[in-house]
Amino acid sequence: MARTTRAAAAKAATAIERVKEEPQQLSSPPSTPAPKSKKRARKAIKAEDDGDVNDLPHNLGTALPTPGVDDQLNAKLSPSRKRARKAVKTEATEDLKDNLLDATDAAIKDEVEVETSPKKKTPKKANYGLTPGISPYPDYLRPTAEECGEVVRLLEKVHGKVVAPKAVPPPSLDVSGCGEVPSVIDALVRTRLSANTTNKNSSTAFQGLVKRFGVLSEGIGKGSVDWDAVRTAPQEEVFYAIERGGLADRKSKDIQAILQIAYEENQQRKDALTSSGQAPGTDHEPASEKRTEVAKAEKNIISLDHLHLLSTPDAINKMLSFPGIGPKTASCVALFCLQRPSFAVDTHVFRLCQYLGWVPKTVKKGQPKVDRNTTYSHCDARIPDGDKYALHQLLIKHGKVCPRCRAITGQGSAGWEEGCPIEHLVKRHGAKKGGISAVERKKALVAAGVEEDGEGDDESELSAVPDE
Repeated sequence: MARTTRAAAAKAATAIERVKEEPQQLSSPPSTPAPKSKKRARKAIKAEDDGDVNDLPHNLGTALPTPGVDDQLNAKLSPSRKRARKAVKTEATEDLKDNLLDATDAAIKDEVEVETSPKKKTPKKANYGLTPGISPYPDYLRPTAEECGEVVRLLEKVHGKVVAPKAVPPPSLDVSGCGEVPSVIDALVRTRLSANTTNKNSSTAFQGLVKRFGVLSEGIGKGSVDWDAVRTAPQEEVFYAIERGGLADRKSKDIQAILQIAYEENQQRKDALTSSGQAPGTDHEPASEKRTEVAKAEKNIISLDHLHLLSTPDAINKMLSFPGIGPKTASCVALFCLQRPSFAVDTHVFRLCQYLGWVPKTVKKGQPKVDRNTTYSHCDARIPDGDKYALHQLLIKHGKVCPRCRAITGQGSAGWEEGCPIEHLVKRHGAKKGGISAVERKKALVAAGVEEDGEGDDESELSAVPDE
C-alpha cells in the first residue's frame, strides 16, 4: 500500500474544502420530459386527409424538378447524431405511429436488413422465402376477383376514381417519393430512404444528398443525385448527408452497397455489349439502347434501367437481392417506376387486408405466419392485375382517413359515427374497434347498393373469415 505524505494529505484536504464551497453541478442533470401535445398529434392525422387519391406516394404527384432545396440545408450539415434522433422523435405522423403499432418483426425486417458495406458484402436470404406469383397460402381462396372489384367500387365512391399515370413523372429534388421516378436506381434509393420514417424526414434526407453530392446534368437521371459521387464518398459523409432522416448509419451503408453492386454490374454489361453485342436480357433490345447503356457505363452514370428488360417476377427478385431492399420496396418500384402490376403492401394496406379477411386468421402447420411480406405474396397472386394499382392507392388513402379504419382510432374517436363505406365487409381487431351492429350493417348495405335478401347473404359471406 502506497504511503501518503503530509503534503499530499494537505492538498487533498484543500481540494475537499474547495468543492464544499463551490456550487454542486450534477454530471447528468435530470431530463425534463417533453410535454405531450395531443392537439399536435391530431393535426398531423388531419393533414393526411388532404390530397387526391391519385396523388403518388409522399404527395409527389406530378411535381417538376426544382432548382433548389429547402432553405434549412443552406447551412452546413452538422455531424451531431443527437440532432438526428431529436428530429425523428419530434416529427412523428400517423404513418410512423402505424409502423410502431402494426408492424411485426417480419415487417420491420422488410425494410431493415443486416448492415452491409460496399467493401464487405454480406449475402442476405434470397427473396424472403417468397416466390413472386405464388401464394404462401394456396388453399386460402380469398380475395376473389369479385371481392376486389367490389372494394374498388365502394372506395372510389368515397375517395374518387383512381387512374394510373400513363408516364412516370420527372424527379423532384424536394421529395424523396416511393419509387415514382423514371430512373430505376433513383427509385430504389429514394424508396430505401423512405423506409421506417416520416415523409418529411425522408425528403429532408434526400435533400441532404442533393446538397452534398449534386445532380446529373444529362441522361435519364437528369436532375437527380449524382449516385456515383455517393458511391465513392466516405461512408460517414453519406451518413451526415442523410442523418436527419433517421437510421442514417444503416441506410447509408445499404445505399452505398446497392450503388457498388449496380456499378459493377454496369461495367460487366458494358464489357459484354462491346465484345459480343449481347448482355443478359438484350436479345430484343434496339442497338441504340445498347449504345446508350455502354455510354452510361463509360461515364460512370450508375443505372439499373436494364431491369425494364426483365419480367416482373425476375425484376422483383433482382431488387430483393440488394441489401436493405424488402418486398414492399421492390413492389413499390415495380408498381410506380417499372409501371408493372404489383400489389405493394404498406402498414395501411396490411391492416385493411386483415380487416377484410383477405389473409388467413390462422395458418396451417408448415405455413409461414401472416405478416406484411406474406400478405404481399398472397394478395399479389390473388388480386387481378387490373385492380392492383387502384387497390394499393385506395387502401392507403382509406387507411389514413377513415374514422373507423385508421390505426389510431376507436369507438370514442371523432368521426366514428360517420361510418365506413366497407363496414359490412370488414371485421376489425382490437378492443377499441368494436363490432358492427345490425343497424350499422343495414346502413352499410344500403349505401353499397346491396339488397338484404339472398344477395345480401352473399355479401355477408364475403366478410366472414374462414376458420383454418
